[in-house]
Amino acid sequence: MSISTLATVTGLTAKTIRYCEQSGLLPAPPRTAGGYRDYPPEAQPRLTFIRDAQAAGLTLAEIRGVLALRDSGQAPCPHAAALIEAHLRHIDERITALARTQAALRQLTARGA
Repeated sequence: MSISTLATVTGLTAKTIRYCEQSGLLPAPPRTAGGYRDYPPEAQPRLTFIRDAQAAGLTLAEIRGVLALRDSGQAPCPHAAALIEAHLRHIDERITALARTQAALRQLTARGA
């Protein structure tokens, strides 16, 4: 898949995809005879995870560590597991806060209807 197609399906820019590749978050894809990157299908869910993990507050170094664990198939060490659990708690807190905000906004629109 071309970088432009991958950018479209992931919602990322080509520049961001190249950065993920250069920083070791995304394996370098094979190249076409013309020298263009030819990303495999598994690049899409990996980039989607990277995007979503960043949005959830993980740093690139933390994402790199999680991806390394996932790629190795090993269970996370206690430190990595604690880090992941902390981020999961943070995500749960954000979901709760967003749900409260959503309910408040719905009440406001219900009053105006």
